[in-house]
Amino acid sequence: MVKIALIQLHPEPHKIESNHARAVEYIRKAAKAGAMLAVLPEFHLADFHPTHDESVRRRCADYQTHLATYCALARECNINIVPGSLAELREDPATTGVERLFNVAYFIDNTGRVCGRYEKRNLWIPEREFVDRGTAEHVAFDTPLGKVGLLICWDLAFPEAFRELVRQGARMIVVPAYWKMDDAGEVGRRRNPESERVFVDAAVVSRAFENTAAVVFCNVGGAVEEGYAGASQVAMPLLGCAGRVEGCEEGMNIVEVDMGVLDEAEGVYKVREDLGRADWHYGYRK
Repeated sequence: MVKIALIQLHPEPHKIESNHARAVEYIRKAAKAGAMLAVLPEFHLADFHPTHDESVRRRCADYQTHLATYCALARECNINIVPGSLAELREDPATTGVERLFNVAYFIDNTGRVCGRYEKRNLWIPEREFVDRGTAEHVAFDTPLGKVGLLICWDLAFPEAFRELVRQGARMIVVPAYWKMDDAGEVGRRRNPESERVFVDAAVVSRAFENTAAVVFCNVGGAVEEGYAGASQVAMPLLGCAGRVEGCEEGMNIVEVDMGVLDEAEGVYKVREDLGRADWHYGYRK
């Protein structure tokens, strides 16, 4: 059994230090409650859009300090951590004086070692104005919890990203997110005010079934009147949603997952077996 702490943190605008302090407090509580993995949301330290506060963007260059803090915390508390995503501002080595901003997720194991790193490739439309798209391939990596893959938020809409990780053997895919109800725009909200929550609930469960994988989706939290969607959850094939953070406000829930369900689901659906066939007909193989 794997106990996963979903930390649906509300990132207060531009308050990097206080957001970080609350994240650390939640992780300590999760470890004390026996969680083996703690997951935070995308951009959990602050909103880094440059038009909001240029000084916050400048402080993104200090991402290594926060990463080191989470590594030390993982070692101290004996817990694996996915610290949502961190904004990494760094100079482009190919172009002197030009800085690039990446949206990056890490998996830190319970010894404080970074097992995996992922730069977001499928950027949400407004995000493209201020974040550079990652170009590295999707890579599954070994962790104390088995083979894991990382994706971020809007990647959820692309089944191909999940397939790339599953064909490499990923059994758990962790997806930090910053997903709000108004992402559907005026048109979507007019058609269905719950559109984005429906999207998330359907997609998370579908990705679990179609890949015989555990999908860990951790979203930001906040007031419903401010458009926060919540919906942080763990989905499993055969089971659907195995546990979630109730409501859209900030909070934490520890979901207990039997990873043996994945083997049972694969025995039924044989998704991974088909991916490994020499005559697999979609142009990619396990």
